[in-house]
Amino acid sequence: MNAWTAQTKADYAALSTALCLCVCAAGLFGEDLVQRGHRQDLMVLAHVAAHPGAEARGIARAVGSPERVVARNLSRLTEDGLLALVDDDAHPALRSYRLTS
Repeated sequence: MNAWTAQTKADYAALSTALCLCVCAAGLFGEDLVQRGHRQDLMVLAHVAAHPGAEARGIARAVGSPERVVARNLSRLTEDGLLALVDDDAHPALRSYRLTS
């Protein structure tokens, strides 16, 4: 609303303030999405630490997230070297994970 009234009255300071607030809100929203992913990674990592050999389905049930989300977390944590696959030859749904040594 501030941007609209600023535009009709040619108040450029109010217009720039309104635009700045929009950009800041978008940045905070993006940061929240990034942090949510990190929190999810930590929950998955903590569960695997407490339950070595855990499978994706069991982890998803334990942390209360969909399996596809947990699969992304497990993939990212494995690529980062924090987790290791127990058995590479197993079907992706049956793979189990443990902390790396």
